[in-house]
Amino acid sequence: MFRTKPTEQIVAEGGHGEGGNLKRSMSLTQLTLFSVGATLGTGIFVILGEATPLAGPAVIVSFLLAAVTALFSALSYAELAGTIPVSGSSYSYAYATLGEVVAWVCGWCLLLEYAVSVSAVAVGWGQYLNEFLGQLFSWRIPAAIANPPGAEGGIVNIPAMVVVIVATLLLLRGTSESATANTVMVFLKVGVLLFFCVVAFTAFNSDNLTPFAPLGMAGLSAAGAKVFFSYIGFDAASTAGEEAKNPRRDLPLAILLSLGIVTVVYVLVALAAVGVMPWQQLSGSEASLAKVLEDATGSVWPAAILSLGAVVAIASVVLTVLYGQTRILFAMSRDGLIPRVFQKVSPRRQVPAANTIIVSAFVAILAGLVPLGHLADATSIGTLFAFAIVNVGVIVLRGTRPDLPRAFRTPLFPVTPVLGVLFCLYLMINLSGATWVVFVLWTVVGLIAYFAYGFRRSRLARQNTRGT
Repeated sequence: MFRTKPTEQIVAEGGHGEGGNLKRSMSLTQLTLFSVGATLGTGIFVILGEATPLAGPAVIVSFLLAAVTALFSALSYAELAGTIPVSGSSYSYAYATLGEVVAWVCGWCLLLEYAVSVSAVAVGWGQYLNEFLGQLFSWRIPAAIANPPGAEGGIVNIPAMVVVIVATLLLLRGTSESATANTVMVFLKVGVLLFFCVVAFTAFNSDNLTPFAPLGMAGLSAAGAKVFFSYIGFDAASTAGEEAKNPRRDLPLAILLSLGIVTVVYVLVALAAVGVMPWQQLSGSEASLAKVLEDATGSVWPAAILSLGAVVAIASVVLTVLYGQTRILFAMSRDGLIPRVFQKVSPRRQVPAANTIIVSAFVAILAGLVPLGHLADATSIGTLFAFAIVNVGVIVLRGTRPDLPRAFRTPLFPVTPVLGVLFCLYLMINLSGATWVVFVLWTVVGLIAYFAYGFRRSRLARQNTRGT
């Protein structure tokens, strides 16, 4: 169970799949914007309205708390991405350091981080689409097909399913095409958020910031655990390790640059939002920023612009995170832990086409049928666990393989990765009991799947058997 895969073997297999190879086409700029695209928008466009009631104006600090937690893990990700530049992300890092069963659990949790977060963001995309249609045409998609079951008369969320399908079609065209589309959408997203800040600060009222932390440290921490969902995605560059032109140099830089960009934008937008209107009024809306602009200006057009920008920009999150999920499953399939269909590469497009279609179908169904809140919390706990594993992996690999070439070294080692583990555990503790129950059950199901399928079909296990 605890057999480890040599890092040299992991790196040597990079890019190779069944029937073809992945194409190395992504530059540093594209990798950075890929991570920004996977991250920026998730928390601000979707989660802010849910986190503010927990912390009040101190939600600004909650974003910083989540950012510090993400930073410790980002530094560990940067070191391992520069050392083991492959598509598997934290799954592959765990395989090289902590053993196969830990790598499996980590990969299983990444299903929560990637596939489930795509579904959650798709739900938020549908809310902004409805806001835009209502503001511009005074017409909304009927609740029965615009909301998931149990949410204001919803039966199935058709818009959420549609955006997943559109992203899938783009991914099937090729990595270069997807990266170009994402670059355009990221610039649009940043422009829309800067537009929000400019308009919102014209109506800024410092009285709305007092009392700053009405629910105390407990509320601030609870909000921090929830908004950590908004930082999921900075590690997206690490899933492109086998399609980057210069992975050892570019992956660490892309991870750290994207986290810095996202944090600055989040804090600015959160400050503008809570300064415009009383924090109590920010709750209960998944399209909270559009509501802020409408209330601040008394006009519909600024909110319409924001909603239109969000409709396009949040689609980039769906695109890039969906991409990351398929590449992680690609690596797991190549190791024999899941069926071979996930590692098959289209010779013409040089992408894992069958993998992309299967994952997208699962995500689309999830997005159409499950409410946002449940998805976001489940995603956060799975991600925090995976981040903790990455921090432990840095410590283990420094001890077991000090000879490996490292393009980036985590500063203040071992303090930084240890703090990364502690911060992750702290935020996990602040998640609800129901979320923990889901996480434990998810892990148990994953272990059953591993022992039923992957344990004996593992390529490493077969190699070891032949070797003896």
